[in-house]
Amino acid sequence: MQIVSDAQEQKPRKPQRMMRQYELVERVKRYNPATDEALLNRAYVYAMRAHGAQTRVSGDPYFAHPLEVAAILTDLKLDDATIVAAVLHDTVEDTEATLEEINRSFGPQIGSLVDGLTKIARLDLVSKRAAQGENFRKLLLAIAADVRVLLIKLADRLHNMRTLDFMPPEKRKRIAEETLDIYAPLAGRMGIQEMRDELEELAFRHLHPEAYETISRRLKDSSERSARLVEEIERDLTAKLASKGLKARVKGRLKRPYSIWRKMERKSVAFEQLSDIVGFRIIVDTVDECYQALGVVHTTWPMVPGRYKDYISTPKQNDYRSIHTTVIGPGSQRVELQIRTKEMDEVAEYGIAAHALYKDFGTESSRLASESRAYQWLRRTVDLLAEGDSPEEFLEHTKLELFHDQVFCFTPKGRLIALPRGATPIDFAYAVHTDVGNTAVGCKINGRMAPLLTELQNGDEVEIIRAEGQTPPAAWESLVVTGKARAAIRRATRAAVRRQYAGLGRQILERAFERAGKTFSDEKLKGALPRLARTSIEDVLAAVGRGEMFSGDVVKAVYPDYKEERRVAGPSPEPNGSGWMTLAKDQRVKVKLPNGEAQNAHAIPIRGLNSDLPVRFAPNGGAVPGDRIVGILTPGEGVTIYPIQSPALAAFDNEPDRWLDVRWDIDPEAPQRFPARLALQSINEPGTLAQIAQVIADHDGNIENISMKRRTHDFTDLTIDLSVWDLKHLNAIIAELRAKRVISRVERVTG
Repeated sequence: MQIVSDAQEQKPRKPQRMMRQYELVERVKRYNPATDEALLNRAYVYAMRAHGAQTRVSGDPYFAHPLEVAAILTDLKLDDATIVAAVLHDTVEDTEATLEEINRSFGPQIGSLVDGLTKIARLDLVSKRAAQGENFRKLLLAIAADVRVLLIKLADRLHNMRTLDFMPPEKRKRIAEETLDIYAPLAGRMGIQEMRDELEELAFRHLHPEAYETISRRLKDSSERSARLVEEIERDLTAKLASKGLKARVKGRLKRPYSIWRKMERKSVAFEQLSDIVGFRIIVDTVDECYQALGVVHTTWPMVPGRYKDYISTPKQNDYRSIHTTVIGPGSQRVELQIRTKEMDEVAEYGIAAHALYKDFGTESSRLASESRAYQWLRRTVDLLAEGDSPEEFLEHTKLELFHDQVFCFTPKGRLIALPRGATPIDFAYAVHTDVGNTAVGCKINGRMAPLLTELQNGDEVEIIRAEGQTPPAAWESLVVTGKARAAIRRATRAAVRRQYAGLGRQILERAFERAGKTFSDEKLKGALPRLARTSIEDVLAAVGRGEMFSGDVVKAVYPDYKEERRVAGPSPEPNGSGWMTLAKDQRVKVKLPNGEAQNAHAIPIRGLNSDLPVRFAPNGGAVPGDRIVGILTPGEGVTIYPIQSPALAAFDNEPDRWLDVRWDIDPEAPQRFPARLALQSINEPGTLAQIAQVIADHDGNIENISMKRRTHDFTDLTIDLSVWDLKHLNAIIAELRAKRVISRVERVTG
């Protein structure tokens, strides 16, 4: 594959030859003599007329693109409906054609496929990332309804990648990144390895052209040097297997540049240090012969320890089945071998498109869902849609789920759980069930207690220790690697925060009703829901707790005849003075600015200790970006910022008019640190303080002050004031400290 430079792209180019109508029909008839020629011809003519004189960036007729997509799918030997939908897939999105016309002319089945491939025409999405997430959400829903949508989409992306040279550099990079992040892994998860490999190669070529060119050149040189050795190994393997009565096809193949580059990056090794750039495949007829061939190989050449994997007895989630092993072969060369049957080889290359189960698409959807591991994964991913995540979060979760490197672990009852490499017992717990993850407090790995952040290995037996009523810490979200775990933790955190706000709101309302001399009850509040424009009592309580709704407005909604006047203490108002004024019930508190102007306190931007507003942080523990915060107004002193969970706020429960709704407004171009306080209990032994300080330093935290108090002969209490960038930064430090053996307890102090 040749690298095309920007200069080369500007040269005149001969237009691409477009597939003729009869050629498309002949391609389908090669594998399906009973094809509906009239349907194919009608689709060809309809799409050609719809696209008319449209051209691509390359200057080629636009109609050439859907024809090439259809050609890719004929190589997979797909049915007539899929080929016709491929020819029509851009008509609704890019021409005057409508979905109603497609349904009328080609039937609802083809219309449904085209609809699943049509991007959402929404103009109110706030970002390209949101649009990308929403379109991907729609695509997965359509794929879950009919897997052929995926096959067409992947073929569409493959042809776009083959012609990516003509795009502007920025767009080229964005499309290549999207392909590497989403579509190539998605093809891999569906088992379509051949397509995944080409998508990765094309994306790699555009994202890292120099690395691609260098590795490709070295692979070519290596191939020329080792051609004789490859032939020798193929010949020896075939002969050894034949001597044992096994008829096998042995084929060596050079690894692709992208897989070589990824291995070099992952293991931090140079190209010269790689000893397994050629892999060999042994194809036999039956499963029994796979294991017989394995026995021949292992008794002929020594096996490399730790390099044996049996994906026949434990298939991957994309239905991939094969035996992997590495031996020291002829010439003391490490030889990677894959042993599989012909059927396994076909599924490994073409995935769901090769499985006989998928040939009758119209009637086999239920069997597809029950028998295909790949399709079961897709259904589980689509189930995330029901959880109400934003498009951006859904896209993030799906990317996490697309990781293909896996470890296989077991529950104590022997249930197999497949997880991405790098997964922890927390991921394992959520893979078992969301409730198990939410209540997890510890774990045993292979019968021994272990931290919840331990990286799991193949074959581990994991037992989760639970505690009812437990809520997962928010810090877990940044520590897990599966989309399901991250989504569940985020939902549980939101629910916990909402309950916290609702609890605070209930306290505020109880005191507000008490001051007004009125009776407060859930029944009375329920009757006022229509006047408050809320659907539930919890919505009202949470809104009051967040400061979105004033307690006096709730009292008036429950008791319409109630009259209220609120005052803020201080001298009488001055037009340009610094005192505090009496407020009518519908006015908002105003904060004095240094230049004499007033700032609405409904949403004060907090910019740190040295901002233009008279702002300071709570003296015991401070607050950091990411905290839910409230401001307490003190006449003559300004505003003190507290985290919403601070116990110190209880002192102001009877003074609701001093509570201000404030928010963070941090300038990303000028980051700054914010104060936080930690309370630790450590084992009293030499080096403990050094370990604590090292953790904080390694995470770029800055220690401002430390106080220590000997609790007993064995334990010491420490209070550490430090400065951090935000809540995620602070949680990372806390998580690392908790993992230390010398630390028995770490808690954040919030006042």
